[in-house]
Amino acid sequence: MYSMAQGEDIFVVDAHTHLWDASPHNQLNKYGRGWIDCFYAYHKNLSPPDQVWTLEHYEKYSTEDMVRDLFIDGYVDVCIMQSTYLTDFFKNGFNTTEQNAVLKRMYPDRVILNGAWDPRDGDDGPMGLNNLRRLKAEYDIPGVKLYTAEWKGASKGYKLTDPEAKRYLEECVRLGIRNVHVHKGPTIWPLNRDAFDVADIDDVATEFQELNFIVEHCGLPRLEDFCWIATQETNVYGGLAVVMPFIHSRPRYFAEVMANLLYWLGPDKLLFASDYAIWTPRWLIERFMAFELPDDLKAEYGVDLDMETKRKILGLNAARLYGLDVEATLARLRQDDLAQQAQRATAQTPARLEPANA
Repeated sequence: MYSMAQGEDIFVVDAHTHLWDASPHNQLNKYGRGWIDCFYAYHKNLSPPDQVWTLEHYEKYSTEDMVRDLFIDGYVDVCIMQSTYLTDFFKNGFNTTEQNAVLKRMYPDRVILNGAWDPRDGDDGPMGLNNLRRLKAEYDIPGVKLYTAEWKGASKGYKLTDPEAKRYLEECVRLGIRNVHVHKGPTIWPLNRDAFDVADIDDVATEFQELNFIVEHCGLPRLEDFCWIATQETNVYGGLAVVMPFIHSRPRYFAEVMANLLYWLGPDKLLFASDYAIWTPRWLIERFMAFELPDDLKAEYGVDLDMETKRKILGLNAARLYGLDVEATLARLRQDDLAQQAQRATAQTPARLEPANA
């Protein structure tokens, strides 16, 4: 949790995290190599210099690294783990549900484990319909992460409006898997930009009112398309992974994106995410808490990034979607060993910037 100087604890949910293996040993071909090199370029170019990892560490980090970066140093109370399989690029997959389940088993109160599916796998494929049922039975997954641009054999993507994809959405409704996170945003080599287009969200959000569609990366660079869809569809939300690091490298651009999102969607439909390990949460949260929108954007859009809005974005909105009782969760987590370690770590670090509008 992020503790304010005056004593208030801010509940933090990191809604988009991974435990991946992109080491050379696991790379299947040149696309696996290119994939992690592209990720590393995002990490290196948008992080402060003192937050940049070595490429070797970035390719494969440990569960201990992740626990420290999120729960001890990073102010995160609960993380949501999202899967990205990419079995055409990596021998054992890049970041499967089973890989992520390792952390879930270690810290069940701090980790929400989501699954994944791919409609091109039919009923019995590795990410097929029966596997989705197995994930629900074995892990009680409350959500899934979808990668519509993922390559599979000769196919270079699919749309949520495909009839086969709608079978899976129907099964999500039946199984009670309510939160559907979809990567709709920046391309990653070698995947195709058009396969990440946000347009298919519009149709399925209308048809499947029982589901929440969290559009990861807010559709960037198609922010306007995303905003027009999300303002009409009550069950479409914005995941701020990839948006957040611009707070460092291009703060004016970050402010413009946030002003648009608050104008169109409002403060109740945005979820903080670090996209760990593309970026680490500590510096993102500290800068976000200290950040204020420029006066000209406040006046033009009629919005503000005040403390109430920051509380919602950092954790309360995700808690609502995932049914977390914030006070009960905080009371429980304050007693665990990670919270004690986090307190000691905070006491040993220099004073932070505090928000002016606290």
